[in-house]
Amino acid sequence: MGPLEPDPAELVIGLLCFFLIFGLLGRIILPRLERTLADRRYAIEGGVERAEADQAEALRTLAAYRRELADAHHEAARIRQAAAEEGAALLAAAREEGHRERAELVAAARARLSVDRELARVSLRAAIGPLSTDLAGRIVGEPLDAFAARHGSVERFLEGR
Repeated sequence: MGPLEPDPAELVIGLLCFFLIFGLLGRIILPRLERTLADRRYAIEGGVERAEADQAEALRTLAAYRRELADAHHEAARIRQAAAEEGAALLAAAREEGHRERAELVAAARARLSVDRELARVSLRAAIGPLSTDLAGRIVGEPLDAFAARHGSVERFLEGR
């Protein structure tokens, strides 16, 4: 028996083992392998599709975020502009109020000065007459009160006549 003339018992056992292994592979192992490969293919293809869908959703969310951010920037700029305008208006109003108060204070001070000047003039005029006649009396050596009162010379002199 050689390689060209096999032993029939060995040939039958070998063929039997071959078909048994072939059947085992075809009925149990290969379907499981194909099912596992299909599940993996589905997971990969579904994962790619889900990743593409997630990426598209992320892009939409990013675009919405950018729009909201741009709107927020515009709103902030508008608020800053409104605040600047309101501040300028308040500053102008405060400046105008300050000018008005200053004008009132200056007018009141001028009026007080005018009244004080008149009071001082009247007071000095009343006090200068007796002082001048007393001083003139000391220089002359005689009291001149009666003379000044009779002739009104001090009042005439102060009035400029």
